[in-house]
Amino acid sequence: MNPEDLRYNKSHEWASQEGDIVTVGITQFAVDALTDVTHLQLPKLGATVTAGVPFGEIESVKAVFDLYAPCSGTVVEVNAPLALDPSPINVDCFTLGWMIRIQLAPGAGLEHLKTKADYDAQLAEEAH
Repeated sequence: MNPEDLRYNKSHEWASQEGDIVTVGITQFAVDALTDVTHLQLPKLGATVTAGVPFGEIESVKAVFDLYAPCSGTVVEVNAPLALDPSPINVDCFTLGWMIRIQLAPGAGLEHLKTKADYDAQLAEEAH
């Protein structure tokens, strides 16, 4: 279910790095927990984000949750159509439902994030 080539936040965000650009979204586990995503609040282009600090909010019929940045840097792209219609997150959170792209701050990386194996172990533990 979770792609091998991504890194994962404990708070269920995924990160995909290409060069110094990191694409961020939420995992299928988070989508399933939220059920139906109804609203999304994302940062503006040029905003600075910090690893472990909220960068936005995601809302479902159940509740509102913070979205946590998996790395530090500057927002260089926002999936703006999701703000109007977040339903692609429900359909395919790993491709259609990406949220932001971050240019890594100097010295920042994804090494502190979980691998697929570590994240899968976290999910198994949370299921108990």
